[in-house]
Amino acid sequence: MTAPLGVILAGGLATRMGGGDKGLLTLGGQSLLGHVIDRLAPQVAGLALNANGDPARFAEFGLPVVADTVEGFAGPLAGVLAGLDWAAGQGAESIVTAAADTPFFPRDLVTRLMQAAEGQAYPLVLATTPRTGEELKSGGRVNRHPTFGLWPVALRDDLRAALNDGLRKVVLWTDRHGGREVLFPAEPFDPFFNVNTPEDLALAETLLERT
Repeated sequence: MTAPLGVILAGGLATRMGGGDKGLLTLGGQSLLGHVIDRLAPQVAGLALNANGDPARFAEFGLPVVADTVEGFAGPLAGVLAGLDWAAGQGAESIVTAAADTPFFPRDLVTRLMQAAEGQAYPLVLATTPRTGEELKSGGRVNRHPTFGLWPVALRDDLRAALNDGLRKVVLWTDRHGGREVLFPAEPFDPFFNVNTPEDLALAETLLERT
């Protein structure tokens, strides 16, 4: 399998942060998005940013900005589809997605996802972490992280049809196509910790010192 392209998903509404672009918040003197770019860029063959609205606000990063093509706020799958459409235009076979508000995701994310996809007709793999403590009471032994995955360009029209039919839950679509999972360790903290609130941003400042 050739190296995938990377797509950073920045299309969330950020309601718990008061709106705006969470990726532009500052963490340790650098934007959250800057931290994500630094982690993902070395792992992929090229990068794009999925975001809606005026792309000029991301000009400093020098990345192509691709907007959702599905009407309304259709969640992360709409961003995945936008990334797949962009990748198709680049002649790529697959993409790996990462969230713009998750600055500590694994530096071997892409390698692990690609290894898990070996033998699949269509490379489709999501990242997971083990549930612990109170989380186990909600059922299931892992947390799926649907914004971190390996996605095949060959299934983009199937995904488009599913979204147009009203599908919004990522795992319903990945399970339909035999999607796999990769388990990443959650110690000393969950690497897929994302910044949703001002309190999360303060916690991220302390975690930054441990990475």
